[in-house]
Amino acid sequence: MLPAPSPIPSSGFTTAFSLDGETALITGGGTGIGLGIARCFVAVGARVLLVGRREVELASACAELGPQARYIVQDITATDAAPILVDRAARLTESPVTILVNNAGQHLKKSAVDTTTAEFQSILLTHVLAAHALTRAVLPAMLERGAGNILFTSSMAAFMGVPLVSAYSAAKSAYFGLVRTLSAEVAGQGVRVNAIAPGWIESAMTRRALDADPERKKKVLGRTPMGRLGSPEDIGHAAVYLCSPAARFVTGVVLPVDGGASIGF
Repeated sequence: MLPAPSPIPSSGFTTAFSLDGETALITGGGTGIGLGIARCFVAVGARVLLVGRREVELASACAELGPQARYIVQDITATDAAPILVDRAARLTESPVTILVNNAGQHLKKSAVDTTTAEFQSILLTHVLAAHALTRAVLPAMLERGAGNILFTSSMAAFMGVPLVSAYSAAKSAYFGLVRTLSAEVAGQGVRVNAIAPGWIESAMTRRALDADPERKKKVLGRTPMGRLGSPEDIGHAAVYLCSPAARFVTGVVLPVDGGASIGF
């Protein structure tokens, strides 16, 4: 068991929420929630390494984020290459990965009866097996240092029944077990494991979908007690907290950031 950390001075809120000196590998970091997390991480001092399949979007994100950001084009479903990716990230940022954000995802909107086994497996591969492979790749060095953070992006679909997303819901629900089991395994060695479950978040894709379906938009907003969509930065702020010293006694949690949707009527 690690010794208790030194107290944070009551005046040290800036330090408590700082990620200065941290290096975060963020999958799916070029757009949407991943980019929102990257923006917030950079704002509090972290270096970020964005991973995805589309170089144009990754390059654009890094141009926005500035010198603290780098990117690697890689398909994370090539799970055997996870250790190579982590090594490349460390060499590119000149720092070991101290924060892993398993954010990359793939969506499938289809009835359960029409979802094929191959489609279901594809969703599980992206969300669960690829995330596990990357987690397995970063953990040894984190455990050796006695410090590190692993964060998963889950979904409100893991809290409630959302029609037509059975494979996606199963994959996001799997994070609950991973977070709890991993946190129980490694908490005593200085590594914390948590997840965020976003609600409906503002994006170009969300706007197009809801603007084209006024009834669905009405239902979404009516189901959200705050009566609005969230922003990618709302998820980023929560991610900063969970990976910062401010949350040093927090592990094994799945934090809904959803405007109250998961508890609303």
